[in-house]
Amino acid sequence: MIEVKKNNFFLNEEVNTILKNIIKNKSFANGYIFYGAEGLGKKQTALQFIKEIFKQSSPSENIEERITNNNHPDFLIIKPDSLLATKSSGSLDLEKTKKSGYEVIKIAQIRNIKTFLSQKSINSEKKIVLIIDAHLLNEAASNCLLKTLEEPSNGIFILLTSKLNLLLDTIISRCQIVRFRSFSSEQIKSILKEYLDTSNLKINTKLKFEDLINSANGSPNQLLKNVEVWNDFSDEIISKLDYPIKSSLEILEISKSISDNLEISQQICLVNLIQTIWWRKTKNVSLVKKLENLKYLLRKNIQPRLAWEIAFLKISIEDI
Repeated sequence: MIEVKKNNFFLNEEVNTILKNIIKNKSFANGYIFYGAEGLGKKQTALQFIKEIFKQSSPSENIEERITNNNHPDFLIIKPDSLLATKSSGSLDLEKTKKSGYEVIKIAQIRNIKTFLSQKSINSEKKIVLIIDAHLLNEAASNCLLKTLEEPSNGIFILLTSKLNLLLDTIISRCQIVRFRSFSSEQIKSILKEYLDTSNLKINTKLKFEDLINSANGSPNQLLKNVEVWNDFSDEIISKLDYPIKSSLEILEISKSISDNLEISQQICLVNLIQTIWWRKTKNVSLVKKLENLKYLLRKNIQPRLAWEIAFLKISIEDI
């Protein structure tokens, strides 16, 4: 079991300094865009920022718990909805639709913001709206949000996104951008050693600390996911993934095992780790490209088992 030894594992010190100054000076903008790659702690930092803002108005209230449990009367969180969820029964696998990319923020959700802001604040000077994955706003919702941002209100908007280019320029121009930068290899290495209890981590000739660091792509959150996924694998699977597989029978067996036992997000983490290990051992560019295509297919949730089989079979005929 890999455990996080410190609660601040995800927080970005550079961003925290900026936000602390905003709180200290009470120089709040009407809107903020927290922008950066996935896994850099945007949501965690936003929630902490919101807690500190509310503490200024009502320090005696149990702010931490109310925000964590999403039951603060002056706080509204907007998350993408599944497109299919509104068209199907309750038996729909919502997690599968999420992995398939069928998510969007709809105009009805943004209209709900207008209703929320029209009501007087109860425990604070400002109402705060947090929009998760703001790049998933559909066209109607984007235009509605723009009008809401333009109108004077008692609200603060915080938009989280990893894809700034998908937001309307007019929305971006009305918000202050807070950039979350990827961590350096040295910072990731420090996190791995300082924040994680790695006493039971399967580090050997097949997986090195450098592999975990490189596969994280500058994201502490991705690092943690990779560590957990790798550590949950059986020694048998780890042994087979040490080097590109040549046996067709082994390819079919391991593809089935991976697709049967791992969620899509875990499978993508596994591809990242395999990619890093195999690149270190082969330096084969074609192999890396085939694994990149495998990740693309997995994100689309297109027959995962078949995607693994095809990728491994194509790699097996490479001249390595």
